[in-house]
Amino acid sequence: MPASGSCIFTDADGYQASLQEMLDLLVMRPREFRARLTWVELPQLRLLRAQEASPRVAYVSLPPEPVYVIFPTQRGLPLICNGTELQFGDFMLHSRGERLHQRTVAASRWGSIALTPALLSAFGRTIMGQDLVPPPVGRILRPLPADRLRLLRLHAQAGRIAETNLRHLSHPEVARALEQDLIWALATCLATGEPLDDPTVRRGQARILVQFEAVLAAAHPGRRPRMPEICSAIGVSDRTLRACCAKLLGMSPDRYQRLRRLKLVRADLLRGDPEEVSIAEATKRYGFANLHRFVTEYRNAYGEMPAETLRRAAER
Repeated sequence: MPASGSCIFTDADGYQASLQEMLDLLVMRPREFRARLTWVELPQLRLLRAQEASPRVAYVSLPPEPVYVIFPTQRGLPLICNGTELQFGDFMLHSRGERLHQRTVAASRWGSIALTPALLSAFGRTIMGQDLVPPPVGRILRPLPADRLRLLRLHAQAGRIAETNLRHLSHPEVARALEQDLIWALATCLATGEPLDDPTVRRGQARILVQFEAVLAAAHPGRRPRMPEICSAIGVSDRTLRACCAKLLGMSPDRYQRLRRLKLVRADLLRGDPEEVSIAEATKRYGFANLHRFVTEYRNAYGEMPAETLRRAAER
C-alpha cells in the first residue's frame, strides 16, 4: 500500500485485507457492504479515515508500539467500543497493544491517529508540563468543543488532500506544518479531555470476550466448541458469557461463531483453485454439517453461490 492514498471497496474482503493489522471484521450484511478507506503517512503520524456502508463487528488487535486514538467523524454515527458508545466529539485513547471489540449498528464513519509514545509524552510536557502516557486500559475522553472540532477539522483536511491532491503531501513544508498542527491539537484534546467512563467497569467483560476469541481461535476448525466447553475454558457461566456477547457484540455467542465460520469458508474459497477445492470439504472443515443449509446461508449473506466465489477467485 502506498504511503498515503485512498481506495473504494465494493466488498468486505479487500477492505479487511487493508486493515488486517487492526481489525478482524464480521459484516452483518456482506452483500451490501461498501467502504472507502483513506490513509495518510506523515513523518511522525499515521492517519486513517474510514466510511462503511453497513453494520459490522470487529475484533480489534492493536500493534504494541504505536499509541492509537480512534473516534467517530460524523454526527449520529457512533462507534460502540466494548459496549460503550463513542459519540461525535468523543475520543478513545487506547492502551498499547489493546484488544477489544468494536461494532456499529448502521453505516459509520470513523478515524484514527497513531503516534509513538515518545512523541505523545514530549507534547504532553510542552502543553501540560507533564508526560502524557498511554493508559493501562483504554479511556474515553470528551475534549472542549473548540479543541475537538479543531482536531477533527485538521484530520478531515489531511484526508481530503490524500483523496484529491496526493502530491501536495509530498512537499516537506506542507507535511511538516500539517503534522505539527495535528500533534498539537491531539495533545491538547488528550491533555484537557474529560474522562467519560470508568474503564474498570468495561474491563471484566472485555477480558471475557478476549478469552472467548482465544478459545475460538484454538478450536479445531472442523469442530464447533459447545457453550459448556467454552464457558469452562473461560471460567464463567453460560449466562455471563451470553450477557457479555449481547453487550459487546450485539448478538449471541452462537450467532457470532456461525458468522465467523462462514467468513472462514469464504476466505478459503477466495484463495482456492476450483479444480482443487471441494466446497463440501470446505464446509465440513469449518463445522457446517448440512451442505444445503450452508449454501442457502452463504448465498443470503454474500449474494452468490459458493461455486461462483471459486470461479471469481480463479479469474483473478
